[in-house]
Amino acid sequence: QVQLVESGGGLVQAGGSLRLSCAASGRSFSFYPITMGWFRQAPGKEREFVGRISWSGRNTYYSDSVKGRFTISRDNAKNTVYLQMNNLKPEDTAVYYCAGRTGDVTSTTATDYIYWGQGTQVTVSS
Repeated sequence: QVQLVESGGGLVQAGGSLRLSCAASGRSFSFYPITMGWFRQAPGKEREFVGRISWSGRNTYYSDSVKGRFTISRDNAKNTVYLQMNNLKPEDTAVYYCAGRTGDVTSTTATDYIYWGQGTQVTVSS
C-alpha cells in the first residue's frame, strides 16, 4: 500500500505562485514504479486531471488549462512529487489531490488511479 499526503496549499493572489508537495510512504519510489498524477476538484464540479509524471520523471503531461503555467517534478530519493503552480488564476481555485498508479501509465482518468491523498486547498483571489 502507498499512503500519500499533500501539503503546500493556501491563499494566493492572482498571478502568484504556490508549490504543492506530495509525500509518499509505504513503498519506495526508487524501487517501486508508480506514475503520479495531480487532480483538482472545485466546488460543484467533477474531479479534473491536472497533470502526471512518469516513474522516471522524464515524461510529463498536462491538461490544456494548466500547460505552460504548472510543472510537475519528482524526487524519487525523497519519495516526493511536486506541483509548481505559477501565474495562478481564480479559476485554479480547488482542492488539489495527488494520486498514484503502479507502472508507467498514460491515463488522465481519476478512476484509473489507485492511491490518493486527502487533498490540499488552493484558493486564488482576484
